[in-house]
Amino acid sequence: MTKLYGEQRRQILLEKLKTSSEPLTGGELAHFAGVSRQVIVSDMTLLKARNEPIIATSQGYLYMRERGTETISRRIACRHQPEDTERELKILVAAGVTVKDVSVEHPVYGELTAGIHVSNAAEVEAFMQRVRETGASYLLELTDGTHLHTITAPNVAMLQGAIAAMREHGFLLEDNE
Repeated sequence: MTKLYGEQRRQILLEKLKTSSEPLTGGELAHFAGVSRQVIVSDMTLLKARNEPIIATSQGYLYMRERGTETISRRIACRHQPEDTERELKILVAAGVTVKDVSVEHPVYGELTAGIHVSNAAEVEAFMQRVRETGASYLLELTDGTHLHTITAPNVAMLQGAIAAMREHGFLLEDNE
């Protein structure tokens, strides 16, 4: 594709995101638009500033369109070591929930939140592969393993099942600890 410029490029990228059922990486979008990945990062920032519901996940950029089915969400407090992250995520998605994000309370910056957006074992594996490839640290390393997850599900029973599974595996941070 020939190089796209400015506002025209952002509108075409926005349409591409809206019509994609899969996350699109910055590299894929850069190749499509004939620009660098850094230009794509800037474009996504500008689109988000216009209140476009674009999120950056470990698998790429997603346009968060309205879904036909309502989901409910809950934040859960968790604690574990970094090496248990993959097991934790697999427990949650096996219970049928989506892990939307992770948050920690930083003493200087306040609450730090990062999107995860995994709903199945394949997405967990892709997330973990990205962590391994980049050598990135987990947010929980800033707080000795304590963190929050926002989880979503189509019904309360699935949320409760996920919470019970986290408790059973010792990952749920309980009031009595």
